[in-house]
Amino acid sequence: MEAVVETSGLTKRYGRTVAVDDLSIAVRPGRITGFVGPNGAGKTTTMHLLLGLASADAGEALVRGRPYRTLERPLTVIGALLDARAFHPGRSARSHLRWLAQSNGIPVGRADEVLRLVGLSKVARKRAGAFSLGMRQRLGIAGALLGDPPILILDEPTIGLDPEGMQWLRETLRRLAAEGRTVFVSSHQMGELEDTADHLIVIGRGRLLADVSVSELIASVSEERVEIRTPEAHAAMRLLAGVGATAVSSGRDRVAVEGLPAHRVAELLASRQIRLDELRTSRATLEEAYFRLTRDAATHSAAPVAAERSVA
Repeated sequence: MEAVVETSGLTKRYGRTVAVDDLSIAVRPGRITGFVGPNGAGKTTTMHLLLGLASADAGEALVRGRPYRTLERPLTVIGALLDARAFHPGRSARSHLRWLAQSNGIPVGRADEVLRLVGLSKVARKRAGAFSLGMRQRLGIAGALLGDPPILILDEPTIGLDPEGMQWLRETLRRLAAEGRTVFVSSHQMGELEDTADHLIVIGRGRLLADVSVSELIASVSEERVEIRTPEAHAAMRLLAGVGATAVSSGRDRVAVEGLPAHRVAELLASRQIRLDELRTSRATLEEAYFRLTRDAATHSAAPVAAERSVA
């Protein structure tokens, strides 16, 4: 699949701060690509550079092989949501979208279509300034869909959405990707991305850390975890520790094992005739894998709070 959103050697500085540092990425159609990294990693700056809202100090950011600013009727090529507050608070949702449509030669009737798509038809004539955060997010997504674009760039689109709204967005993005569109979504919600994204681009301090599928990222930074249930837990722990595994009690008659594959655990217990009632395997979540990958790239990290001492 040929990339339709890409950067090459992209660099952006703000004074002494390097927000984006020689970043080269390629976002391909037909899948949902998650764009993740710690706060201050450069995600929003990268999106601003892609959308012509900032100028690069070096490198380039291209949409279909061209800078965004050279696109004619850009809303019909790329739909974006960067700030859910990007509307005049005195306008109605319908008026806001009709104004956007006219600016790009889009039939004004499309405004009502996208309001139905995002579930805002009943409040179409209400002032957008009175909307809740979740409703503003839906209005921003409606604006991104207005030109029926083949490319979507969404910055934290789940903020403010309730569970029903998050499910709706997940299903909508999957449908759009299945249609062959390019969907590029930044988010801090790793659990949501694990259920939604096909691919991940991970950055830290403006640099690329990983460009892999969700399953590959989880597999690459996490070992398989094994949990067994046996009435001979202490004997099992002694045996497994003796061959270099980490074996700790995880509940009554339960032992969590790291450092050995499941089949080897079963073989060892059988060799010593230690009864095995249950064996289960699991892998780390995307959130756990993400934290392991980015722990050295965070620009902000909180220290643990020290326990207060009581004064006699």
